[in-house]
Amino acid sequence: MSENTRETKKTLRDELMAREAALSPEYTTESNRGICQNVLALPEFQAAGAVLLFYSIWAEPNTHPIINAALEQGKTVTLPESLPNGIMVARQIKSLAELVPARYNIPSPTGNMPEIPPEELDFILVPSVAFDLEGYRLGHGGGYYDRYMPRTPAFRCGIAREQMLLPRVPRGFYDVAVNAIVTEEKIIRID
Repeated sequence: MSENTRETKKTLRDELMAREAALSPEYTTESNRGICQNVLALPEFQAAGAVLLFYSIWAEPNTHPIINAALEQGKTVTLPESLPNGIMVARQIKSLAELVPARYNIPSPTGNMPEIPPEELDFILVPSVAFDLEGYRLGHGGGYYDRYMPRTPAFRCGIAREQMLLPRVPRGFYDVAVNAIVTEEKIIRID
């Protein structure tokens, strides 16, 4: 990725994170509810046996109800463990109570929890700061998901608040698009 693209992404990321943090509590509550309902209704989520979800923090759409629903449905639920050098592994959890603060102080599974290989996953919930309408994302800058997604055949589902959709995000050679984006209002399927 060129230095110009990297700097453009960083500037946009900072602007968008500030915008998302400033959204009204009423909007974020309704947005969280709609995103959760739409993810749980996806046929790809319903059919999935093994899922990689993420623990939302800051002003991100709340994924905790999705994690709990997947656990209640008896799915193999994994969350990412972030390792040095942008490496990520999917670790199986049985409860949110098992998580401990880890890299970036994000509650995460620990290295002694079972690792589920990428090829065994059916569905991945992908975080972002924003998505564009072609399925590309502006992530948090670590490159973890862009390195991980090409290693798995899983259905890649991005989630974003409707107000965090952009016409186009800056992208580099290694950026990977998702198969669908779920907002509180709609499901956008990417060809």
